[in-house]
This record gives sequence, structure tokens and C-alpha cells, in this order.
Amino acid sequence: MTQVIVLNGGSSSGKSGIARCLQAVLPDPWLAFGVDTLIQAMPASMQVSDAGIEFAPDGEVIVGPEFRTLETAWIEGVTAMARAGARVIVDEVFLGGAASQQRWQKALGGVQVLWVGVRCESTVAAAREIARGDRVTGMAASQADVVHRGVIYDLEVDTTRSESMECARIIADRIE
Repeated sequence: MTQVIVLNGGSSSGKSGIARCLQAVLPDPWLAFGVDTLIQAMPASMQVSDAGIEFAPDGEVIVGPEFRTLETAWIEGVTAMARAGARVIVDEVFLGGAASQQRWQKALGGVQVLWVGVRCESTVAAAREIARGDRVTGMAASQADVVHRGVIYDLEVDTTRSESMECARIIADRIE
């Protein structure tokens, strides 16, 4: 039985919308957690320190060792919830591509996971980013391809021309 769905895609690719739609269409209750939640839970000082997380004016995201320590604890916490019986949707941005997936794979060993790539053309994601108004301009374009480098998926969806609900139904059809 699938315990965890990992949605990986760049900023403004549609992962959060898909997660909400999955919660609506899946028959059992699923918890949804995103890397944005982790970042919002961190003290503001983490965003002004080289050891934390930095959002450069061009949209580049730079993470330091203190961020990695907290990220590891967060990944382990999400994994513990799945091991305790919760079904979990993870909304992630694999800035390190395959290396990011490997951190999750190591923690989730023995847990049934559906790995989903959420793709979106960078121009469409960039337009969404501007419309949202809560992101550093350039994040969507800079992340659109790099987050997928070397990542192995069970399934991929593309939100460029597909609505979140359509993507969620495709994913839901793969859940055991």
C-alpha cells in the first residue's frame, strides 16, 4: 500500500494545487506537507545567514549546513508519520536533483512511495510566479529543469496545459 506520494517540481509548477486535489479525490485521509512549510517554520535569522537558506535576487536558492540539519530532521519526521500509519503527500523542490531524491530515499527505506515528477514549461511557471506575487522573480525559470536532473519517477505529470485536478486523478489512479 502506498504510504507516501512525493511530488517534485520547480517553484510555481503546480505541486501544492495537485496536493490539495489529491486530498479531495483520494478515499482515505492524506496529510500534505511542503518544503515551504519547513522554510516558514524556521526563524527569520535562517534567511540572513550563510548557514541557513538564501533567496538571491535572481531567484537562485542557496542552502547552508544549518538548513540541511533542519531539513534532515523534517524528512525524518515526515517519514516517522508514514511509518506510524499516516498517508502523506510531500510537496518538494529537489534543488539538488538526484542527490535530493537520495536523501528522501534513504529516510523512506521500506516505506511504499510513489515518486511523481511535476513538470511545467518554464515560461508558464514564470507567469504563475508573477501572478502569485509571493516568490522571488526568477525562481520558477531557474528551477524548472534542474529539480528533475537525475531523478527517477514512477509517474510524471505536466501542468503546463493540464489542471491540478486532472493531474491529481492521474496520480490517484496509481495509488495502491
